Amino acid sequence: MDPLEGERLQKVLARAGYGSRRACEILIEDGRVTVDGRVATLGNRVDPERQIICVDGAMAPVAPSKVYFLLNKPAGIVTTAHDPQGRPTVLSLVETSERIFPVGRLDMNTEGLLILTNDGRLAHLLTHPSSGVAKEYLVRVEGDPSPGALRRLREGVELEDGRTSPAQVSRVSEGLLRIVIHEGRNRQVRRMCQAVGHEVTRLVRTRIGPIHDATLPPGASRQLSLAEVRRLMEVVGLSDEAASSMPS
Repeated sequence: MDPLEGERLQKVLARAGYGSRRACEILIEDGRVTVDGRVATLGNRVDPERQIICVDGAMAPVAPSKVYFLLNKPAGIVTTAHDPQGRPTVLSLVETSERIFPVGRLDMNTEGLLILTNDGRLAHLLTHPSSGVAKEYLVRVEGDPSPGALRRLREGVELEDGRTSPAQVSRVSEGLLRIVIHEGRNRQVRRMCQAVGHEVTRLVRTRIGPIHDATLPPGASRQLSLAEVRRLMEVVGLSDEAASSMPS
């Protein structure tokens, strides 16, 4: 677009809830913001209605009305707003006229709960390591982990990107574990289990912070309730002022 038209990028990001304009300038300077797939620079002007703006790979919201969805993602669906290979994405499973994006990421073969929203501030805090939001998984593995392997998972294992933080790990039945982590590394649960000698054969996320729903069928989605949004905001340290404007 014409470089003299549109709004300044940092103003758009600040309005979407990423902090003050100066904080948003720092995001841009650090190379964490892209516009239509290209790394943004200070001084960029954008048309938020036509261009795709992402922060740390997640689409930044521009719609003034905030919506919150819970999806039970099936295997074979990619967690992205658009897939160049033409594979089905999580957005195809949610009916809404708003421009939403997934909060965090489940790999294509991982199933379970995923939040989608256009609330950039909440999404940023839910995925930021400092928030430590718990994520619970049911994990089917090859073989049956020994008490020693379970202890290693609980205490932390060495991965290529560093030692994992302590996790809650329990044996549900032979070859079936329940694991709760507070980090969000790429394919973390799969790599943790592999590190103790057990390949994951099925992985299902069953809880995100205070949000769980065992009745939501695979492939189905629903809007989060006002109470659920408030609990999410509480867990990341936000007031519930934004949630109070949602219809009950």
